[in-house]
Amino acid sequence: MLLGALLQLPLPAQAQTPNGDEVLLQMQQAFRKGDSHRLSALLPQARGHVLEPWAAYWELKARLETATPQEVQAFFERYAGTYQEDRLRNDWLLLLGQRRDWDAFAAELPRYRMKDDREVRCYALVVDHLRTGADVADEVRRLWYAQRDADDGCTLAADRLYAAGRLKPLDIWRKARLAIEANRPRAARAAIEIDAPEVASQVSDLMAEPARYLDKHRWTVGRKRRELALLALIRLATNDPALAARKLEAGWLGVLTLEEQNWAWGAIGRQAALRLQDEASEHFARVSRLADLNDDTLGFAARAALRQGQWPAVRRAIEAMSPAAQAEPVWTYWLARALLAEIPPDERARFAAEDARAAASAPTRKAPAEIYAVRRHHAEWRHAQQALASIASPRGFYEMLALEDLGQRLAVPPKPAPLTAEEKAQARAEPGLQRALAAIALGLRSEGVREWNYTTNLHQNGGMSDRALLAAADLACERSVWDRCINTSERTRELIDFEQRFPMPHRDAVLQRSQAIGLDPAFVYGLIRQESRFITDARSGVGASGLMQVMPATARWTAKKIGLNGFTVDRLNDRDTNIAIGTAYLKLLLDAFDGSMPLATAAYNAGPGRPRAWRNGPVLEAAIWAENIPFNETREYVKKVLANTTSYAALITGEPQSLRRRLGLVGPRPAGLEPPENRDLP
Repeated sequence: MLLGALLQLPLPAQAQTPNGDEVLLQMQQAFRKGDSHRLSALLPQARGHVLEPWAAYWELKARLETATPQEVQAFFERYAGTYQEDRLRNDWLLLLGQRRDWDAFAAELPRYRMKDDREVRCYALVVDHLRTGADVADEVRRLWYAQRDADDGCTLAADRLYAAGRLKPLDIWRKARLAIEANRPRAARAAIEIDAPEVASQVSDLMAEPARYLDKHRWTVGRKRRELALLALIRLATNDPALAARKLEAGWLGVLTLEEQNWAWGAIGRQAALRLQDEASEHFARVSRLADLNDDTLGFAARAALRQGQWPAVRRAIEAMSPAAQAEPVWTYWLARALLAEIPPDERARFAAEDARAAASAPTRKAPAEIYAVRRHHAEWRHAQQALASIASPRGFYEMLALEDLGQRLAVPPKPAPLTAEEKAQARAEPGLQRALAAIALGLRSEGVREWNYTTNLHQNGGMSDRALLAAADLACERSVWDRCINTSERTRELIDFEQRFPMPHRDAVLQRSQAIGLDPAFVYGLIRQESRFITDARSGVGASGLMQVMPATARWTAKKIGLNGFTVDRLNDRDTNIAIGTAYLKLLLDAFDGSMPLATAAYNAGPGRPRAWRNGPVLEAAIWAENIPFNETREYVKKVLANTTSYAALITGEPQSLRRRLGLVGPRPAGLEPPENRDLP
C-alpha cells in the first residue's frame, strides 16, 4: 500500500486491507456527511492502518451523543497519548458540560492536555465556582468577550457569575456591544437574556433598521433602554458613521451616560477610521475617557491619529490599552515613535551622542538620575529607545523597523548548531509527526496539519523545545511539507534558523522567471511564502490556485496579456505555468503602482481598485499607510509579505537589508505621471 512501507506506528498489529488508504478517504467523506452507519461499517477495514486513530475518532465522534461512557473510556485507553485521544476528550468535555454532568466533567478535566478550548475552560470555571465559590469573574469576562459567537459554556459561566453578583450589568451589556460591532446578533441576544430577557427580542429590530429604532425610542429612559439605543447607534455606525454621529448629537447625548457616550463615539470613530475618513480623529477626540474603550477600538484610534500625524493622540490611545495590547510589537513600536516625535530632532541627536559617550567611557555605570532630570525629554527618549530595543529582531515587520530605528539593518542571524543524528531520529520516530505526514501524503491535509500542530505545540506543556522544533521542521522540509516546515521553525523562542524559516524550493524556476521580467526574486518568494507556503496544489476558499494563488479570471486575463497561448484554468496548478502567470501579474501591478511594493502587494491580495482608493489622502510613510488598511487580512498580508521579502533578500544577497527602503512613501498618484495608470488590471 502507499504508506504502510513508508511509515510505521506502534499500533495493534493486525492485517491491513489492500485498500486501506481508500478506506480512510471514504471514512473522511462519510464523517463530513455525518454518516455514522457508513463509518461503523468501514471501521473494521481501517484496523492496523497507520491512520487508524483517525478512523476510530471519526466513527466515535459521529455518534458521541449516544455513546456510553465505557465506549469513550475504551477509546481513551486504546489510543492513549495520541492527538485523537485528546481531541475526543475535548469533544467529550464539551458534551458533559452541555449535560451539566459536573462530576464526570471534573473527573476527566485533569487528563485534558490541549487546554486551548475557551468553552471547555469556561465550563471548568463554572465547576470551580460552584464547588469552591471562587471568584473567577475576571477570567470568565475575558474568555466570554473573546468568543465571537454565542456558546453554551461561556454564556453559562457569565450567567452563573451574574446571578452571584460577581459580574455586573455593565459587563453583560459590554458583551452585547462587542457582539453588535462584530455583526453577531445571536451572541448579543444571548448576552442580553442574562440581564434583560424581556427586551432581548428587540435585537432583531435594531439590527434591521437602527435609525428607525432610534427615532421610535427617542424619549425612552432607563438603563436597559439606553443600552438598546447604544446598540442601535453601534449598528447604525457600521453602515453610516456620519448619520450615527448626527443621531447621537441630536438628542441621545442628553440621555446616555458618559460611559455610554464614550463607547458610542468610539464605535463611530472606528467605522470612520475603517473608511479612512479624516473625521475619525474628531470622533475619537469626543471620547472623554479612553479607558472606556476596548483595545480593538483604541487600535483604530491610534491608526486614525497616525494617518493625521497627531502623535500626542497616538500616544494617548496606546497608553490607554491593556498591558497585553501595549506589549504587542505593533503598539510597542508606534508608542516609541510617538514618544520620539514629541522630541525636537536636535535634542534626540544630543541624547544619543551623550549616551554613546557615557557607554564608551564607563559602560558599567549609569549617570545619576538627577543629571538627566533637568534635561527636557530625556526620560521619554530613553523610554522610546528601550521600547524599540525590546522588540528589535528579525522576527517580523515591526521588529525589523525597530532594528532600523536603532541604526541596524536586517542581517541573516547566525545559524544554530547543526542537528545531531539523535535529534533527527527522535523527530522521525515521533508517532504524532508520523501520522501527520501520513495524513498529508494521503490528501487528508486538514487532519495532518492539526495533528502536527498538536504534537509540536500542545502535546506537552509549553510545546517542544527549540531544538526539538528545529528537528521537526527539518523533517517536514525533507518531505517537502513546506507549510509545516515554516510554521514549526517560526515557533522557536531563542534559536532562529533563517534558511529553514525562509526556504527556497523551486529556486531555479523562481529566479529565472523573476529575473527574466525584471522582478526582484525576493519579492516573489516573499509573496509565495505568504500565499501558499509553497504548496503547489493549494486552493483557497474563493478559488485561487497554486503557488502564487492566482484567481481563474486573473489568470485568463494575464495569460492573454503575456501571450501564453492555449492556457486553460486547469493548468494553474502546474508549477511553471503558475509561476509564469503569477510573476507576470505581480510585475504588471508593480508597474501600475509606480514601483511601490506596498501598493502592489495590497493589490495582489485585495485587487487593484481598493489600493487606488486607499492611497488617496495625505502622503504617508508606507508603514503608517499599511497599518491603516481597512481589511484586517490585507493589512497583515502586506506587512508579512514585505517582511518576508526583506528576509529573502538578505538570504539571496548575503548582505544586510532595509525594510524601510522597500516601504517608501504612499500617497495620491501625481497627475500627468507617465505612463498613464493601467485601469484594465483585474
